[in-house]
Amino acid sequence: MSAVASRTFPGRAPPGVFPPEVRAQATALACSLPQEEGVPLARWSYAAIAHRLKTLFLVEDISPSTIARWLGEEKIKPWRYHTWQHVVDAQAFLERARPVLRLYRKAQRLLEKGTWVVCVDEKTSIQARAGESAPQPPGKGHPMHIASRYRRQGALHLFAGLSVADGEIYGQCRKRKRFVDFQAFVKERLIPEALRRKVHTLILILDNGTTHAPKRLQNWLKGEVKAHGWLLRIQVYWLPPRASWLNQIEIWFSILQRKRLQPNHFPSLEGLAEAIEAFIAYYNETAKPIRWSYTVEKLEHKLEPRLGMN
Repeated sequence: MSAVASRTFPGRAPPGVFPPEVRAQATALACSLPQEEGVPLARWSYAAIAHRLKTLFLVEDISPSTIARWLGEEKIKPWRYHTWQHVVDAQAFLERARPVLRLYRKAQRLLEKGTWVVCVDEKTSIQARAGESAPQPPGKGHPMHIASRYRRQGALHLFAGLSVADGEIYGQCRKRKRFVDFQAFVKERLIPEALRRKVHTLILILDNGTTHAPKRLQNWLKGEVKAHGWLLRIQVYWLPPRASWLNQIEIWFSILQRKRLQPNHFPSLEGLAEAIEAFIAYYNETAKPIRWSYTVEKLEHKLEPRLGMN
């Protein structure tokens, strides 16, 4: 239904009482894009819908609270939105995702047999901001107080790996995000830990980002193992493109953001790096595996309608 302008006010009902067609037009507007009505907004608000009804001469006056009541009864929230993306090639997606999901399910048993599964990625551009004053602790009747003005001190990139079997985190902060920085993280954090754990196989789960150099990484890893004589085999499992939600490390990045990086008050990059390292050590004291519930069967069921289309 589209909102059609009328030059007469319908019904001349008493103030605050509107005929059904006005409510229907309000609902139609809420279920349309503002640009379709020639309104230069990205999303509707209650006030914008009320104003549009008046400019269409459907009502002489109407309050945003009336629009809110109508749309609330119909459970329509026109200002909200969410993003999504379709799987373009369902078969190719499944071929990459299926072995990763199976590794998640078997990670604890694999570790017992000498195979260590680690999810790896980067949290980029973590800002260090120095507030004009340090945060003030909460007290009776008031929350923590944070200075609104700050000075930027730069940004760091966190390279991190999550041990799928036990939830422990390994991280390293770097000032740049290049393949050489990723190499340093693998050589200085992950491989030494794999050797300490005395596993015979290290499995890295990675996305296809340029930092990981998909065309070079496997050969570089083989060369490093041979050059150093490590009794270790390193395998890489690549996630499907644009499937970061399948990487368990992303869940931990959200924990880091909520529990340590917000509010943001770090006087220097060195202080930011120390804070992240301290949080990792603190987190690992009680680390547990991520409670991962997305299975191969769920993915196959989701993609089944699209598999026949490829």
